[in-house]
Amino acid sequence: MIPAVVNLVRQLDALKAVTRKTKNLVDGRYENSAEHSWQIAMLAWGLAPIAPSGVDIQRVIQMLLLHDIGEIDTGDTIVYAETGWEERKAQEEACVRRLFGALPQGEQFVALWLEFEAATSPDAKFAHAADRAMPVLLNLANRGQSWVENGISFDRVVGRIRQPIEQGCPELWAYLEAELIAAQQQGWFGTQSTKEF
Repeated sequence: MIPAVVNLVRQLDALKAVTRKTKNLVDGRYENSAEHSWQIAMLAWGLAPIAPSGVDIQRVIQMLLLHDIGEIDTGDTIVYAETGWEERKAQEEACVRRLFGALPQGEQFVALWLEFEAATSPDAKFAHAADRAMPVLLNLANRGQSWVENGISFDRVVGRIRQPIEQGCPELWAYLEAELIAAQQQGWFGTQSTKEF
């Protein structure tokens, strides 16, 4: 078992090379998917006191640590993309199944990944809320950096993130909605709302 876990962890190192569209606050470089997964797991853990009744925060953290592993094969796709999701998700699932296949708990890991993707359980909904919120929080701290760079409008942001955040953590959405309206007044959004990635 130990060699299989060591092999997996070595392969997961590739997630550090998957660049995202949002910049880190400290050094201004684009974050990678490994950093993102860690940070949203911490966000979810911190928000546990306001999680809806019945949410198992330990399972949420496990989902968030697993949710982007398929990007090792596909790279990251900005959440505001509107096409190509089915093909990318099929490739990500194949990657997840390949990487976890040799582990004794591999089926459990794949099941958690699939549960996150389905976003129907309370745990998965809360995990999705954290996943959608984190890039927003970074953009709010960076004066809309990736929204401006990628031409993402206020309406496109709200249209993509409102439902999963509001469903998974209503208090978090109430906070973010006010912050997004303030950011719109500051001009922190792009203007090319039809841009595709």
